[in-house]
Amino acid sequence: MAAIPESEATPPRRRFPAARPRWLTPTTVAAALGVTSGLVLLNVATLVSGADQPWLVATDAVFDLAVLALAAVVFVRMGLRADAEAARMEAALDEATTRLAAIVETAMDPIITVNDAQRIVLFNHAAEQAFHCSRNEAIGTPLDRFIPGRFRETHRRHVEDFRRTGTTSRRMGEQTVLWALRADGSEFPIEASISQTSAGEHNYFTVILRDITRRKDFEDAVHRQQTELRELSARVLEAREEEKTLIARELHDELGQLLTALKMDLAWLRERLPGAAPQIAEKLQQMNTVLDRTVGSVRRISADLRPLMLDDLGLVDAANWLVEDFAQRSEVACAIDVAPDDADFSALERSAATALYRALQESLTNIARHAGAKHAWVVLRIDDDTAYLEVEDDGRGIDAEDVAKPRSLGLKGMRERALYLGGHFDVSRTPRGGTRLQLRVPLRPMPERTT
Repeated sequence: MAAIPESEATPPRRRFPAARPRWLTPTTVAAALGVTSGLVLLNVATLVSGADQPWLVATDAVFDLAVLALAAVVFVRMGLRADAEAARMEAALDEATTRLAAIVETAMDPIITVNDAQRIVLFNHAAEQAFHCSRNEAIGTPLDRFIPGRFRETHRRHVEDFRRTGTTSRRMGEQTVLWALRADGSEFPIEASISQTSAGEHNYFTVILRDITRRKDFEDAVHRQQTELRELSARVLEAREEEKTLIARELHDELGQLLTALKMDLAWLRERLPGAAPQIAEKLQQMNTVLDRTVGSVRRISADLRPLMLDDLGLVDAANWLVEDFAQRSEVACAIDVAPDDADFSALERSAATALYRALQESLTNIARHAGAKHAWVVLRIDDDTAYLEVEDDGRGIDAEDVAKPRSLGLKGMRERALYLGGHFDVSRTPRGGTRLQLRVPLRPMPERTT
């Protein structure tokens, strides 16, 4: 293991300036200046007339010796006090350093500090447990040993960019999961934050990280469950569509044929009815009217379940028929705008065409029941490899609370269909106050499958 200098192993401790002596006040300073001035004047007088007045020389010598003695005492006391203050500050600094080291050491999250060369200078106990590596083995080694090989170059660039920015702290891995490498070679997911400090000419980078293996396992499990539920929902919808198709064909073919045969028999009976039975003729006419209404109801129910033209003629014809039928049966004026090149819709897979048709059907039903609208507009087109449906009305509009209602199964069903097919669903208010529904699905959906 490469050894590093003690100055780089830990950031240098900060030296605090010595405190000002308590006796150093304006009064004492003024007194000292006065005494010094008097002593200077006495020395000058002694130099001028000391030869004629011996007593003046003796007096000057006594005062000089006294001042020197006093100064020596003061300087000694100042030195002692300065040493005591420095010792007290040093002890306080040592105590603070010890407390900080204890906090770092007992922290539940791994803490690693590296120097400019990205060699480890601090490695706490939690880091030892997370990386399965002792502090003695980690200190002085490159940080790369704990980073998977495929991320090392990216990490170096990240730290270098971070050093140039001068930012004191920055969260790492906000968009993607970060991965770390244990001493035994196993990888585990982490989230981390980084900060940098400067001590003299050295920069230190500290990373506080957290092992999120359990959380990621839970998230992956939830994601798998959501995917499975979405796939199950799609399977249920597909089974429902198949059942609707079967029932619609049986209604259209078998029941329709039986009603047609019954209508033909009724017409045969009317032709052979004697003219002297007007009540019977009237009753037969009523039966014929009921049969006509029944045939119309069967056709309508069959079309609501699954319009045969959706399978036979395609989405465009089925959407046009649905909009025209809606406009006739409701008081809402509805217009549809289809892309000029209708041949593009032939690339739609059956599941995508069904999702668009059901979304249009559900939207028109909601407009008739809840919107109170007078006009509705439908747009159906192809954008690149995506089919786009937009339904807008001028009604009362929809609120976020309406979408979140537990009974709003129609909107939730449209959203689940779109997500399963790899598309996008959105419903919102329009500037005019109504509701706008937008649905995008790829022409050839590739839903995510679970294993």
